[in-house]
Amino acid sequence: MARQALAGMVWTKQFYHHDVATWLRGDPAMPPPPPGRGDVRNGAWRHMRHADVISMPDAWEYPWYAGWDLAFHCLPLALMDPRFAKDQLLLLSDGYQGPDGQVPAYEWNFSDTNPPVLAMATLALYRLEQERHGTADLAFLRQAFHKLLLQFTWWVNRKDAQGNHLYEGGFLGLDNIGVFDRSRELPTGGHIEQADGSAWMAMFALDMLALSLALGEADATYADLASRFLEHFARIAHAVSEVGEDGISLWDEGEGFFHDVLTLPDGRHVPLRVRSMVGLVPLFATLVVPADTWTRQPELAARVRGLRAARPELAPWLPDPDQPGAALVSLVPTERLRRILAVVLDEDEFLSPFGVRSLSRRHAEAPYTLAVPGGTHTVAYEPAESTTGMFGGNSNWRGPVWFPMNHLLIRALQAIHAHLGPSWRVPCPTRTGQPLDLAGVAAELCARLTRLFLRNGAGDRPCFGSQRAARQRLGWQDDLLFHEYYHGDTGEGLGASHQTGWTGLVANMLVDRHRFSDC
Repeated sequence: MARQALAGMVWTKQFYHHDVATWLRGDPAMPPPPPGRGDVRNGAWRHMRHADVISMPDAWEYPWYAGWDLAFHCLPLALMDPRFAKDQLLLLSDGYQGPDGQVPAYEWNFSDTNPPVLAMATLALYRLEQERHGTADLAFLRQAFHKLLLQFTWWVNRKDAQGNHLYEGGFLGLDNIGVFDRSRELPTGGHIEQADGSAWMAMFALDMLALSLALGEADATYADLASRFLEHFARIAHAVSEVGEDGISLWDEGEGFFHDVLTLPDGRHVPLRVRSMVGLVPLFATLVVPADTWTRQPELAARVRGLRAARPELAPWLPDPDQPGAALVSLVPTERLRRILAVVLDEDEFLSPFGVRSLSRRHAEAPYTLAVPGGTHTVAYEPAESTTGMFGGNSNWRGPVWFPMNHLLIRALQAIHAHLGPSWRVPCPTRTGQPLDLAGVAAELCARLTRLFLRNGAGDRPCFGSQRAARQRLGWQDDLLFHEYYHGDTGEGLGASHQTGWTGLVANMLVDRHRFSDC
């Protein structure tokens, strides 16, 4: 399985040649382009000239790069070729980055906003090389960090429209997951305060903090930046979790879950109570600060003490340098973590036999509906292909299992377990399972995801779905495809069939199996 997944990663490399300025002007040997081409999508990206071998989402169906896809691609690629993986990240955060710091999304519209996961991937590659080879590539880290700093600044300046530390961003790669198309003008007017947009930015801040701490080991001047990222995180956490002066909190105490909030033109706030992956993204914003950080970086310790004293409302979200032991910095306090995991690990909600679904199964019997002037909008559980035309209908985040989000959830559970230890346990599955520590929960999710590709008791591989008989007849029963996403109930592979791409993360799960005896 791992060998075929990694082979798929090699297969999806492709030379990509696209000079945006030339495309806008048109080919001199051909009829001129239509008037106004420079005013359509990508007109603001004239600086970009692509002539590189790039890891594609699918070299057959999607033969162009996508920013957040590529960040996840680099994790399995790093198992084979760390240098190529680093170069891929630097293409986005250096060669293609806009003058204002924005990182391109994808060819269809470079100006769309993808989740800011490049810092996560940079940190993962840095740590992976340290663990496997015993070397720390600080030159790569510095080069990536300063470009990521530009991207961070772009997010702060462009995606916090109300200046309240609650971030928007549009659909953020999750296509049809919302009640509305979050990248378009809302039929209600007003705007949406996005639980996932804010959480992605909190995660970005913590990943930049971790990079600053690594660089600060050799250069104390990074202490200032580290404290600034920590302050950004704390302000986001405070805004997301508390009812502020604007009356908004994205945490729903009654539901025990995070939701988007619709702010109407008349100032009313409407929680959009859909149980979707949007409400799980806050779990990803987690970092354990090692116990010796404050003695090794005393300037940072002094700055954090000063921040805690000057901004007492932020203190619950900041580590205390004067407390012994490691510190868990997280958007989700442990009492809320227990409530969220009760939903995530419920087989009648998010937990499928093959990983965590993108939408709770409870919406099969109880779709979420919102009546607005001009019609009623509904979100229902759809475990297979999309039944709506939103984003062309060729992608579905209303029920299927997607590997990148499961990977980030597993990563967060591992980090939290490293701090809480084996005594902190939750039932898994919620209704019928034995209490497991979070390492055990991560192992269980890993096992369910890899089960997609393994033979079951009947000798079938769930990922083949309706193709089982044909593949058996043709002798292809051991030739795996790594699809874009998977049926939330049966595990059948869906979407782009030669995806590999971020589904190649299964190779990382298998390589890490020595950490989890059940995976």
